[in-house]
Amino acid sequence: MRGHADIERRALELRAVEGGRIEGYAAVFNSPSHDLGGFVETIAPGAFAASLKRADDVLALYHHDTRAVLGRSTAGTLRLKEDPNGLFFALDVANTSAGRDVLESVGRGDITGASFGFRAIRDRWSHKGKPAKRELLEVELLDVTITPSPAYPATVVSRRSLDAITEAERRARYLDHIGGYYRGNH
Repeated sequence: MRGHADIERRALELRAVEGGRIEGYAAVFNSPSHDLGGFVETIAPGAFAASLKRADDVLALYHHDTRAVLGRSTAGTLRLKEDPNGLFFALDVANTSAGRDVLESVGRGDITGASFGFRAIRDRWSHKGKPAKRELLEVELLDVTITPSPAYPATVVSRRSLDAITEAERRARYLDHIGGYYRGNH
């Protein structure tokens, strides 16, 4: 049986959407993390596929705190899908004090990231150069978390209405943001 010692967490992108919903990418494929203590990590396309196919019970939390549950996949309040960009999530935030606080903080821009908790099933390491490189090939997804401290630099938060912007437009704007970051336009 696995313990808490093998649970890992990474932070990424989110946006607040009118009506008590937060959505975004909890993971972006092939996007390097910050240095995570001697290594930089990327996530391979398909890393979440088996976990999503099994319909693992995934929690939506605030800052990985199980006392601040914002939603849950088995309750239908957290929806997850892998697409060509990464792990997309849509969260109908609980109408609790924690939920209202998170919505307010995301809307104001005070909280700027999302994260995911996982257990690595398969990964690949390269120790050529410093820091070492790790690629996540398959993970067991445990949680999607709203957090003020993302581990990946490719994060962006904005408040948008689903009625005002299509999914394709959101992705195009997000990918343009990432491209600008790597071209030095940040």
